[in-house]
Amino acid sequence: MDRALEMQVFCMVVDKASFVAAAEPLALSKAAVSRYVSALEERLGVRLLHRTTRRLSLTDEGRQFYHQAREVLALMDQAEEAVSSAAPEPSGVLRINAPVSFGVLHLGPVWADFMKLYPKVELDISLNDRLVDLVEEGFDAAVRIARMESSSLVGRRLAGTRMCLCASPDYLASHAPIVKLSDLADHGAVAYTNFASGSDWDFDGPQGPESVRTRSIVRCNNGDTCRSIALAGGGISLQPSFMVAQDLRAGTLVEILPQYTSVELGIYAVYPSRKHLAPKVRVLINFLAQRFAAPAWEF
Repeated sequence: MDRALEMQVFCMVVDKASFVAAAEPLALSKAAVSRYVSALEERLGVRLLHRTTRRLSLTDEGRQFYHQAREVLALMDQAEEAVSSAAPEPSGVLRINAPVSFGVLHLGPVWADFMKLYPKVELDISLNDRLVDLVEEGFDAAVRIARMESSSLVGRRLAGTRMCLCASPDYLASHAPIVKLSDLADHGAVAYTNFASGSDWDFDGPQGPESVRTRSIVRCNNGDTCRSIALAGGGISLQPSFMVAQDLRAGTLVEILPQYTSVELGIYAVYPSRKHLAPKVRVLINFLAQRFAAPAWEF
């Protein structure tokens, strides 16, 4: 079978969360869609999808393959565009949405270089932490930090970030020691209100998955504020590495229970469709992918 088509079918099944729903846009029968996915799993020697009568979900191998397959498909489209009719020089207004903290810390410093490379592109940048509708609100592209298992948007993974459990040395010195995960319940949490799991923080530890219900003493919808409170000794916090890596290196924050790992998130550039992608969007995606190929927050 065509390996590229296998990837395309698999990604469409994930995006639509259904073999039936994936069949129509691919102009295939449900049976053909199923055969392509089964052939892909057979060739790779791994199960990519958990199938039940009610729902589909990705296995760990399926999640990894999905992200990489999307990148391969995007690169194939870009290669075709590069050798098709001469593309016009990128120009016009480019409307971009991004999360506040990441937008300030990591996107802000790169925009000047982008503008030097593409002087005919006018950037219109909007920072907020809500999930915007790109089509309805007229954005050309967005940066999102999430688990992108299923989306109607096209996404290219730029980098990853892990959630770090941390507190200041002063806080740790003046409060009860944290030697096991359940000890967190006795401490005050500086909680980011947009964190999907709420007060229940999930980890993978030496004995497998564990969860602890935390007690929030502060709740805030802005990660920079949560970080500042943690730096000042206000409590423990679960923050993405792109925000606290420098603090951990400097010792102004200390990672707690490093043998427990929390959520791994992807940082994606997303856009409504890869078909007839505007030159200004294409160069943006490539620019960001190059800039974050070796993230400064990895440690």
